[in-house]
Amino acid sequence: MRALTGKAKKAIYLLFEARNRRRERTAPPPSTHQIKILILHAYGMGGTIRTVFNLAGYLASTGHDVEIVSILKEAEEPFFPIDPRVRFRFLDDRLVPPTGLRGRLSKMPSRLIPPQEAAYHRFNVWTDLRLARWIRSVDTGVIIATRPGLNLALAQLALPSVITIGQEHVALRGQSQEVQKVIKRRYRRFDALVTLTKADMRDYRATLRRKPRRLARIPNAVPPMTGGISKLEDKVVVAVGRMTKLKGFHRLIAAWETVAAAHPDWTLRIFGAGPQEDNLRAQIAEAGLQERVELPGPTSDIGAELEKASIFVLSSRHEGFPMTILEAMAKGLAIVSFNSPHGPKEMITDEVDGLLVTPRTEANLAAALSRVIEDGELRRRLAEGALATAVTYDVESVGAKWDALLEELLARRDGTYERPS
Repeated sequence: MRALTGKAKKAIYLLFEARNRRRERTAPPPSTHQIKILILHAYGMGGTIRTVFNLAGYLASTGHDVEIVSILKEAEEPFFPIDPRVRFRFLDDRLVPPTGLRGRLSKMPSRLIPPQEAAYHRFNVWTDLRLARWIRSVDTGVIIATRPGLNLALAQLALPSVITIGQEHVALRGQSQEVQKVIKRRYRRFDALVTLTKADMRDYRATLRRKPRRLARIPNAVPPMTGGISKLEDKVVVAVGRMTKLKGFHRLIAAWETVAAAHPDWTLRIFGAGPQEDNLRAQIAEAGLQERVELPGPTSDIGAELEKASIFVLSSRHEGFPMTILEAMAKGLAIVSFNSPHGPKEMITDEVDGLLVTPRTEANLAAALSRVIEDGELRRRLAEGALATAVTYDVESVGAKWDALLEELLARRDGTYERPS
């Protein structure tokens, strides 16, 4: 197929805008009652999914009609619990083998999602078609998208009558240069862009020459968990996350060699699954740590597992806003984390509710873990500070920020917004 000429692209764009104007004239008035949250895989087990479920449950509890729209369906049931008032919609049910037109289009790479987007391989022309049709079918309410590719598609395709919110779970600096270029062009169309950290909000403010109507920082909230507060009696250090290189579990295991030599009665327990799992098991065996490091797999009841630990460790070099830190704080664990530039650095006050490890080396991580293991008073003090910090991230406090944002965006749309003096 020949590439479109500049004149052809401009003609298509003008037709697109004309159709937008016609549909806007017949669209219902702006509303925040219906809220749809767009996500890649609702039945998966990542941190974004858990936080989306948490937000959806809060919004449903405050009277909104909430639907989670998932690009993919690859499991029969959700991994995480969800408020029964929240509905689900799936655009591509991959439990059903693709045939016919769907089968042919599923073999073709996506044209809607930038190839440099981290989840590009999960999309194809079929998901492009389904996603575009769904976005264009919505003519009222609010759509919240939750990753760069979906944000870009929403900004490009949403009808003007819809209130659009892009939510970023990965820091801007973590995106490829190619994705950042498209972000600069399209994110200005949003009613609001929501970041999880102040540092990321500053980056967007400096990067976007033309900004969305509203740029806000709203952190994730601590999700409800089972179990009680840790008694800090179990000699267990816990880490949680998808087993990818980004999470740095290979560096954590290397650091644990030093810790285990000095404290053989302590155990490191890493919950999760992913492409690096076999490599991590081989590393554990090669280091002779089979009795000191456990890989139990993923868990849907992280609260109960955190209750059985005394220390939480985060070994990622880069994080957006790691929910696992908040969950561990809410369970009263002592936190040890690499001093990553965004999430952990904002969430943890060094020596108050956790230890920030810098420079981020394996030796320094081992030293920080050993320090908390050996100093029971420090461990208790950090745990008390963590509990106090977790309170500021409870669902009601964070939910109130979303309520205020939605109220403001609706007022901007219906012309009743008054800028604070």
